[in-house]
Amino acid sequence: MSGETDLARLLAGMRPERQPGIYVFVTLRDGAVPAGFTPVMSFREAEGTTLILPEDEAARAGLAGTFPCGWITLAVHSSLSAVGFLAAVTARLAAAGLAVNAVSAFHHDHLFVPAARVEEAMVLLRDLAGPSTP
Repeated sequence: MSGETDLARLLAGMRPERQPGIYVFVTLRDGAVPAGFTPVMSFREAEGTTLILPEDEAARAGLAGTFPCGWITLAVHSSLSAVGFLAAVTARLAAAGLAVNAVSAFHHDHLFVPAARVEEAMVLLRDLAGPSTP
């Protein structure tokens, strides 16, 4: 299945879901992910490998994490070629002064927002989706 591309359907069906826990971003210069880590995301850049990890896992490993955040999954199956979905979502959060780091995966888009404001982000996203969103 290729996922939804229609912006109105994406917004109406996004069903934001908060994932449990607090997450942080860390970077590893050598690019090697240590054994036993369970990153939510990893991305290799020239400067190092970025990981999004549970905050407690990063602390146990002695890694300096930044941007303590909550993780929100937009549960609609969005197409990787959809146009404007994340732009509409992030614009709504930006208008409220909320930082957001978005990650697109094969089935869904994921938002990492400041931990202290994750419930506010959920309200804004539900409002953007419209009255049918729980």
